[in-house]
Amino acid sequence: ETKSNMSSFGRLFRITTYGESHGGAVGCIVEGVPACLPLTKEDIQGQLDRRRPGQSSLTTPRNELDQVEILSGLENGITLGTPVSLMVRNKDVRKQDYESLNAVPRPGHADYTYLQKFGNKASSGGGRSSARETIARVAAGAIAEKWITGESPSFRVVSWVESIGNIAIPAEVAEEYEACPPQREQVDARGHIELFKNESESLFYRDHEGQLYDEKAELVDISAESLTLVEDLYLRCPHAHTAVRMAILIREVKACQDSIGGVIKTVCVGVPIGLGEPAFDKLEALLAHAMLSIPATKGFEIGSGFEGTKLRGSTHNDPFVKKEEAKFVVDKSQGSVLPKNSGELAPLSFKSNNAGGTLGGISSGNPLVFRVAFKPVSTIGLPQDTSNYQGSAEILEAKGRHDPCVLPRAPAIVEGMAAIVIADCVLLQRINGGNPYANEYSYFH
Repeated sequence: ETKSNMSSFGRLFRITTYGESHGGAVGCIVEGVPACLPLTKEDIQGQLDRRRPGQSSLTTPRNELDQVEILSGLENGITLGTPVSLMVRNKDVRKQDYESLNAVPRPGHADYTYLQKFGNKASSGGGRSSARETIARVAAGAIAEKWITGESPSFRVVSWVESIGNIAIPAEVAEEYEACPPQREQVDARGHIELFKNESESLFYRDHEGQLYDEKAELVDISAESLTLVEDLYLRCPHAHTAVRMAILIREVKACQDSIGGVIKTVCVGVPIGLGEPAFDKLEALLAHAMLSIPATKGFEIGSGFEGTKLRGSTHNDPFVKKEEAKFVVDKSQGSVLPKNSGELAPLSFKSNNAGGTLGGISSGNPLVFRVAFKPVSTIGLPQDTSNYQGSAEILEAKGRHDPCVLPRAPAIVEGMAAIVIADCVLLQRINGGNPYANEYSYFH
């Protein structure tokens, strides 16, 4: 018997999401959460706040607070080892905004394929294809991250906006961030831009260091005291000048009733050696599955990715190097698979990380480094020549509230899915080869 698992992801740490964008609620059931984990709503809400709509004019104006409710699997702030049910109620719902779209499939959207596949579709919003479904991923990912960091305090996953359209963090700075990734708080703080205007309505942007830029992203020498604050913008790009340029681009795109895409960069540190399985369940394959299941994603690459195809093997290989400060003797009782008679060994590190943190699909101890491409949002107000369901020509001007760019809200989603994959792999490794966090030599600090 073949059963559809279209709303579930994971093997041991498994999530099943539910809800539509304009229904009563969205949420998920999380199975495999270990017992006795301290857990509160606050552990989850922080990441939901980073994802929620209505943060600024750079995102959809739909105003949802996205307050999470924990319905099961928890007692007195401690997990029971039973499924954890999470729910976020939809508050700011406007189904009437989509009445004109029932006769015309939106170009680039899932309206047509859902109707062909199921013979029916949600009449408002995107239903299950809406990015509103990602609330559940973020909430479940926060639980996964809470458990992993309890097992290994050195674990950290952080994502940031690397590029929007043709505007990207400078290459040399991007390399620095990859080698020494910013903290999540730094991503938010450095990507926070204040929008000001003067008496003549000219706009100015102030970065986290207090520097002011004009509408061409050029530095200006004026005092913010002479200006009026319009709003706070949250780009989640840790490079201030690039964040300003991104803000200007998104505002331009929005003014044209169009949309723009970009790339999210993610680094996971403190990942133990040994996660991932040979052949079909390689760690990068699981990550790719997770990331490409996120709405609007169009590409995934790990390590050097497509650029690595331009290199020769002598350049692309990551040579090993001995870590002098961390010698150890293998304890075979802990399930080591190192060769017999190994004697005294030293854990190995790497001179580079073109592989992106895996070898043969198994985590190597190097940081996991990957990038996810997000397309421009499909639903736009700009008139589009298209066709209705009967094949007649139509000019579609979509209504409703939509992001001109999803990138500023995407880091929490990518972080959540990465944490879910790693938590699932850790639990599986405990069954297959012992606790990956049990021995000092199982991961590099």
